[in-house]
This record gives sequence, structure tokens and C-alpha cells, in this order.
Amino acid sequence: MGTLDTVPGGRFFIFNSEDSVMLSWLRQNRRFLLALFLLFVARASLADHYLVPSGSMEYTLLPGDRVFVDKRAYGLRVPLTQIKLLAGASPSPGEVVVFDAPDSGIRLIKRVVAVGGDVVQVRDGHVLINGKPFPRDASGDVERFSERSANLNLTFGGGPDLPPTQVPEGHVFVLGDSRGNSRDSRWFGFVPEAALYAKALGVYYRSGEGFVWVPL
Repeated sequence: MGTLDTVPGGRFFIFNSEDSVMLSWLRQNRRFLLALFLLFVARASLADHYLVPSGSMEYTLLPGDRVFVDKRAYGLRVPLTQIKLLAGASPSPGEVVVFDAPDSGIRLIKRVVAVGGDVVQVRDGHVLINGKPFPRDASGDVERFSERSANLNLTFGGGPDLPPTQVPEGHVFVLGDSRGNSRDSRWFGFVPEAALYAKALGVYYRSGEGFVWVPL
């Protein structure tokens, strides 16, 4: 119930005791609330995690893997928007990225295999850039990029082939490492670099193994 009080000049106002309790609680918990706010900003703009829902990235990523992602990698954004505050690095072939599919808006995790200006081709599940295949190990199931390797799962075959196609500037071409079990750029086309949500850094939790660190 409110109480009547005066202010200089003889005017009256209603002072609600519930308001007083709320203000007191806010003052007492301001550090906790600030920490929550900073955590929200950090998760929205800096770093977060991603739960792998399917086997489209096997054998690099397994269903149920929890992946630590860096949201600053391709530019610092205003939380919950696509507005960039700071420019980031350009994506490179071999990087694993998180983005929203251009056709459905579903959040996906795939590997960048080609960037703007590259002529990309997919043949029997293997990638050729400007007519040259990526180096592979003796089994043919590991594609090597400059700094990264894709441990492919070809149990389901290679998926649809792609004739030589040039990637537009400002876009990337993405594939799943399980080439015959992945809905990727062969289906929904090129992904704008501006749409890349984050770069995956490593697996930090894997079912059956617990907490691990598997760099990507």
C-alpha cells in the first residue's frame, strides 16, 4: 500500500512500498545483474557453443558434439543483429563455420571449401579448386587444406556432383564432411560471407568421452 509524502514546494506524491522494495533489491543485486548482462552480451557477440544435431559433418564432428564457436571471427556484431561494429577476418578454405541456411534459415555447421573467385568442382565427394584436387591421404578419405584436414565419411557415397562453378566474390561454398549425407551448397547455393555467424574452434564435449578438446 502506498504512503503520502511531500516534496519541496509542498507538492504531494504517492510513494509505493513495493517500489521501494524493488529499488532496494536492484541496488543490492546490481553486480549480479551487471554480470548477467555482460554474459548475455558475450554470448550474443563474442563466443558461444553449438550442439551438433546430425551426422552431416562426420567424421570430424559427431552427433551430440558440443562445439565452442568464436562469433568475433568474421566481424563483431551488435547483439541479435547482423549489424557489424568491427570487420573481421575473411573465411578460408578448411574452416568450419556456423550460419543460417539461405533457403530455410535453419542454423547449420559446415566446412568452407571455396571462397570468392575460386572455381569449385565436386566429383565423387571430393573437391577440386581451379581444376586441382585437395591433397588426400593414402585412403583418400582425408582432404588436406593448408592448415586443416577434413576426415570424410563416404559411407553414403559422395552425394551430388557439381560441375566447375565460380564462387562469387563475397560468398563461400560449403560442404559437409559426410559428403553423401549432407545438405549443403550443392543444394542451397553459395553463402554470403556476411551471413557467417561464427567460426568453430573445437569440440569441448563428446558423448561417451566427456570433456575433451578437439581443435577444428
